[in-house]
Formats: sequence, structure tokens, C-alpha cells
Amino acid sequence: MSDQLAPRASLESQTLTHQTAVENSDEEFEEITSDEVDRVVAALDDLIEICQSENIKFFLEEAASSIFHLVYEQEEEISEAA
Repeated sequence: MSDQLAPRASLESQTLTHQTAVENSDEEFEEITSDEVDRVVAALDDLIEICQSENIKFFLEEAASSIFHLVYEQEEEISEAA
């Protein structure tokens, strides 16, 4: 396996890709629990700690942040509106 530098995808392009996938989806939204989010983010944090590649760390951190905000961003918005 050769060591290659993987280009970092911009956050903007990742966001646009996610928005497009959501807009094109006719499926109903699934309920995601905070317990599941906590478990997945903790697992990603463990991977980040042992990862040597800065490029892979970048993507893992972005994934952890995106998953965290699936539940907790909505909770913040609800508490701010109250």
C-alpha cells in the first residue's frame, strides 16, 4: 500500500453534497437517538486518537461533528426558541 496524500475535500462541497442527497430523497426521516449519536461520536473520537494520517483525521473529525449536530443542533434550536 503506497502512502499518498489525499486531497482534503472542502466543507462547502461536503455540505452541498449532503444537501443534494437530502433534497433528492423521497424517504421519510428516521429518528436518531442521542444515545446512538454519543456512541458513534465516542467511537470516532477513539479512531481519531489512534490515526496517524492528518487527512483521515480531518474526515473523521468532520464526520463526528456532522453526526453530533444531527441531534444536538436541533436541541439547541428548540431551547433557544423557548
